[in-house]
Amino acid sequence: MNVVVTPAMLGQVIISGILSGALYAMVALGLGLIFGVMRVINIAHGPLLMLGSYTTYFLYAHFGINPLLTVPIAMAVLFVVGVLLQRGLVFRVVDAPELSSLLLTFGISIMLVNLAQLAFTSDLRAVEYITGSWLVGGLAFSKPRMIAFVFAAAVTALSFLVLKFTRLGKAIRATSQSREVAMVCGVDVGRIHMLTFGFASALAAAGGALLAVIVAIQPEMGGVWTFKSFLVIVLGGAGNYPGALVGGLLLGLVEQVASLFLTTQLSEVVAYVLLVLVLLVRPSGLLGGRQT
Repeated sequence: MNVVVTPAMLGQVIISGILSGALYAMVALGLGLIFGVMRVINIAHGPLLMLGSYTTYFLYAHFGINPLLTVPIAMAVLFVVGVLLQRGLVFRVVDAPELSSLLLTFGISIMLVNLAQLAFTSDLRAVEYITGSWLVGGLAFSKPRMIAFVFAAAVTALSFLVLKFTRLGKAIRATSQSREVAMVCGVDVGRIHMLTFGFASALAAAGGALLAVIVAIQPEMGGVWTFKSFLVIVLGGAGNYPGALVGGLLLGLVEQVASLFLTTQLSEVVAYVLLVLVLLVRPSGLLGGRQT
């Protein structure tokens, strides 16, 4: 199929890719934190995002709360859920082989999805808050995606500031670099693990809350976000937190460019092909491995 790519089409693709990529980066940052600090492969990251979406839906549908105001509420709720999961289950596999954490979090994922199905059924739900686009210079800026981009960029920037300049952030980075040295320096590693898992769950919840105003939600929506988050941290480098931003933006751009030339079904395959290529060519990621 021959496609003539005009400058307007290319500009629209770049805009759409950046808007999507910011959301990918924010969600993937949480997954990267868990792996970098705890060496835990968290398959339940996507279902935690799904719970964030349902938190927004529930607060909007039953209490009429502005969906944008539900973002911090969803983050707070899922922070508590993440802390409870870490203290109740995940802490048991922190020093175990990575396959153990994969199996445990896979079980948690199934549990969360089934609980959501019992509570909300498998019907599609939508938060119809804002629709349409802003037209600027012949380019369309989707209103819900622009709002999600602004929120995602702000949350991501704030997360990096916390990691870089606060005492808690420095403790998280120290634990990520060397747990033993962090303990010698007086860092309560167990507490850091708990707060990191809660913080990562809150980032997933923010992504879910923002996603609720963009697409219809349902209990099994988290699976694809788990995969895309893994792809983002593979692209940027496992444990490389700035790499999550680069990986998210790159994935968003690649997906949108692929949609120009391929059918919807084939464009979905591009992410999987990209994952295989990066693992073959540069397994440590485009920006290399662990950095703090």
